[in-house]
Amino acid sequence: MKDKTIDYMLRTTWLAVNKMYNEEAAKFGTTMATGFTLLSIDPEEGTPSTSLGPIMGMEATSLSRILKRMEELELIVRKPNPNDGRGVLIHLTDFGKEKRRDAKERVLVFNETIREHVSDEKLKHFYEVSDTINELISNKKIYNKESILK
Repeated sequence: MKDKTIDYMLRTTWLAVNKMYNEEAAKFGTTMATGFTLLSIDPEEGTPSTSLGPIMGMEATSLSRILKRMEELELIVRKPNPNDGRGVLIHLTDFGKEKRRDAKERVLVFNETIREHVSDEKLKHFYEVSDTINELISNKKIYNKESILK
């Protein structure tokens, strides 16, 4: 695209980051989604299964598949929630905690590398723009009657 749109830049950048993390995760026999899930689970207290989807911005069906696979790989165990008899807490196994450390290390390396190449001021603007985009989407300010009629 000669004139790149904002959504084009967001999409292509995210696809590149996604591909990079998946390639790195493949070295450990896993996926980016598994690494992201490991990072979203409280390593000490566990995390209610119903909280994980919203934390990660994922649909329950997609998350269910990931959790099932993580159980098979012995990264997590499900335990009854002592505060809610109907609920389940997702806990990391020792192996899961080890893999969580690996995932966290990769995220930190990514962030450090970006910080070495992008000034604090530019990062601040990036975060501000990202926050604004998320706020506009959350508040349904993009595709509403007023914006469509303009």
